[in-house]
Amino acid sequence: MTDRTDVEDWWRTSIIDMEPGRIHLRGHPVQDLIGNIGFAGMIWLMVTGERISGHRAALFEAALVSAVDHGPQAPSIAAARMAATCGVGLQNAMATGLNMLGDVHGGAGEQAVELYRAVESTGLEGLPEALDSWREARGPYLPGFGHRFHKPVDPRAPRLMALVREAADAGAVSGAYAAIGAAIEKRLREERGKPVPMNIDGATAVIYAELGCPPPLARGFFGLSRSVGILAHSWEQTLQGGRNKGPTPPAYRWTYDEAPVRESALSDKERP
Repeated sequence: MTDRTDVEDWWRTSIIDMEPGRIHLRGHPVQDLIGNIGFAGMIWLMVTGERISGHRAALFEAALVSAVDHGPQAPSIAAARMAATCGVGLQNAMATGLNMLGDVHGGAGEQAVELYRAVESTGLEGLPEALDSWREARGPYLPGFGHRFHKPVDPRAPRLMALVREAADAGAVSGAYAAIGAAIEKRLREERGKPVPMNIDGATAVIYAELGCPPPLARGFFGLSRSVGILAHSWEQTLQGGRNKGPTPPAYRWTYDEAPVRESALSDKERP
């Protein structure tokens, strides 16, 4: 018999085992999962290999629900809607929007989990020093706090934090990261002399940290969440129609930084 281990071991996975007539996902026959597990629970199972239930499942689903959309002014949504007017398929429009998610737009949740872990390593008594170290290494912005649009409060954050407190009271999570987030919020208020409330990224980061997620998963889960809004806007724009819609109506023009008029570089022979 031919040795095929070099081919079979090219990809290694504990996610799926499959052969004709059989599909097992994380060890569960797919037919046993269908109709017996919600989509959020399926996401958790596929990514972590574990089942999630009770308050923990409710927290995870709440975090996913909270970040589905933030309107056409969000670059990911705007890009998807523009793509939908360019004759591409729905999945292409979605991919365009998802590809806009990066460190600045979509990465704050991951960064906030990293911030909370950094504070955790020093303890709350070392919070001022931990924040100073963060700023020295990463700049003055603290991810997860303040919002350029929602003032004075991001309406999503208080609801999420209330759910975290309920889960902590029930013993489903420790509440340690909620305490860290609240301590950072308090410290910012003291530093600036005015409230700098936790925003959606800070609140979902609390949840993902409480659930034990590594920081990069916070960004991955945000992408899954926002893909719902990207799909909704891509489909709506498809139904509305429109062709080649750019970021502004055609009557508006960009700012032109005037350059000096130059003589043509074309030779006389090359001129039309």
